[in-house]
Amino acid sequence: MSSVGQSSRQYHFGVFTVDAHAGEVRKHGTRIKLQERPFQLLLMLVEQPGELITREELRQRFWPDGTFVDFDHSISSSVNKLRTALNDSSTHPRYIETVGRRGYRFLADVKLVPPGQTEAVAAEEIQEGDLEPETFQPALSRMTRSWLILLGSTALLGIAVAAYFLWPHSRNVRPNPQGRVMLAVLPFANLTGDAGQDYFSDGMTEEMITQLGHLDPRHFGVIARTSVMHYKSNQTNLEQVGRDLGVQYVLEGSIRRDSDKVRITAQFIQVSDQTHLWAQQYDREVKDLLLLQTEIARKISQEIPITLGEHKPAVPAGQPPLSAQQYEAYNLYLQGLYFWNKRTVEGFQEAIHYFQQAVSKDPNCARAWVGLANSYALIGGYSGIPQTEFAGKARAAALRALGIAPDLAETHTAFALIVENYDWDWQTAEKEYQRAIQLDPNYATAHHWYAEYLTWRGRFDEAMRESDRARQLDPLSLIIATDNGAILYYSRQYDRAIEQFHYVLNMEPRFPRAGLIMDAYTQKGMYADAQAAIKKFSAENAPWYWSKLVYLYGRSGQQKQAQLAMEKLLQLSRQQEFDAAALALAYVGVGNKNEAIAWLEKAYTQHSNIIVTLKVDPVCDALRGDPRFQGLLRRIGLDS
Repeated sequence: MSSVGQSSRQYHFGVFTVDAHAGEVRKHGTRIKLQERPFQLLLMLVEQPGELITREELRQRFWPDGTFVDFDHSISSSVNKLRTALNDSSTHPRYIETVGRRGYRFLADVKLVPPGQTEAVAAEEIQEGDLEPETFQPALSRMTRSWLILLGSTALLGIAVAAYFLWPHSRNVRPNPQGRVMLAVLPFANLTGDAGQDYFSDGMTEEMITQLGHLDPRHFGVIARTSVMHYKSNQTNLEQVGRDLGVQYVLEGSIRRDSDKVRITAQFIQVSDQTHLWAQQYDREVKDLLLLQTEIARKISQEIPITLGEHKPAVPAGQPPLSAQQYEAYNLYLQGLYFWNKRTVEGFQEAIHYFQQAVSKDPNCARAWVGLANSYALIGGYSGIPQTEFAGKARAAALRALGIAPDLAETHTAFALIVENYDWDWQTAEKEYQRAIQLDPNYATAHHWYAEYLTWRGRFDEAMRESDRARQLDPLSLIIATDNGAILYYSRQYDRAIEQFHYVLNMEPRFPRAGLIMDAYTQKGMYADAQAAIKKFSAENAPWYWSKLVYLYGRSGQQKQAQLAMEKLLQLSRQQEFDAAALALAYVGVGNKNEAIAWLEKAYTQHSNIIVTLKVDPVCDALRGDPRFQGLLRRIGLDS
């Protein structure tokens, strides 16, 4: 097909449109960035699909006058940029094939838009046609015609995930060590043109993760939100995503919405060969979103027994469309969730604002109550404000959520954290964590917080197993990776802990929780490294900065420096109230056990976060023989 006279035409393949007249490429109707030379190269390829475009033809097209250039480098660079834009791979191409050193060939089926036909209609046609072209036959040849009919008529994503997730014997699936197939739901793209609507597309991503994660956790897992959000607004190729997350399949999509309508486009992709197994577009009323999610999960659940024999996963109950007030509450909940996930004091404050509005609109919105409970439970640790100020609100919200939705893993996890940190009711906390994991083994937060609980109890082997499960489900989560290092630190495996903290710091050099590396350095006697870490992670006007320095100087025998730092810390204590555990740590460092235990008692009354660590914290080893310290452990239930 010659390019002469084609400048006004549009070419469609997969979810992409090449507009020759506008000089742009669109994905799901949204323009993607592509420089001029890679675009012209793509145009040549789609004009002659299936045919070899030789390197000599490319040279004649781009440098007809014989201008000297580094031809090989220039062409290779253009092809690489083009593959990045199309999320294609050189080793497993689905669009652009390299033919030795001869040239390139376009592999996908290409359709030319007839004059007058809209892009949307053409896109719908090619999505339907994608099930039949020769390109897709190897992936589909094992399926019956009736299965294809079912595939085309099912609800959004349902049969796609059921067919391709739950038929691993018909595909070269490499399950993880637990024998489960893994899926990543990549961030749904916000195509509204309004960045203020990111909360809605992010919320849809998280809801799909939750729904799909409930289906059959014993046989497949779904990567948690924290990890997949690393791929928002970037063009990481699917091979890298597969390596990063350890998944065999990805689901990606986009959302457009106005006041009462929503358009969802989604595609299901096998990572090993980057085959687009399925793509579909749906137009629904906004109020039907939750109903749609339930329908998806229900349809998938109905298909699971086909391949799993006697195993019958619970079928989600149907849910009627939301009332106007319920939808407004759900929308507010999504906005709160967006801010909660920022994990900052300001983010928690904004989240609380939206969650409160949500429960005012719909008092039975269980997830909004969970959001409130988790916000109140975490904001104290991030802000330095005493926990007692938030304990009552956190408990009330968690109990309300538990009463509304006792079969939701999130409600049990939120309640477990509160009774663990505020009540030191270890038996109830463990029961609640275990119930949450039973309800949803794919809920990474439940495994993460349960691992932390087991650490405080000194059950390090169990803690590491739970932490590893959390990391499998959320492999790019910095907090989960850091707390994995914390388990190593509290179990006195300092070298491995330091190695793990370095792993986190290589990804985010100032990640606050990874500042625990300073304590590992101190326990190892690496005092210069410890001091450098203290200066890096602590503000000089903060109590913990001086507390850590006092402890460090005391441990290293620098008594004069320890005394000077202690005077600065005591001066701060006269100016403001802060966590009493900071003074307790300092007094341990200079060997004053009486003052150390006295300040731990005050930290006990403050419900300091440090209290739950006393059984395992290496800093407290100097106090363990003191009956007063043992009495404190008994009062918080950590004596056994």
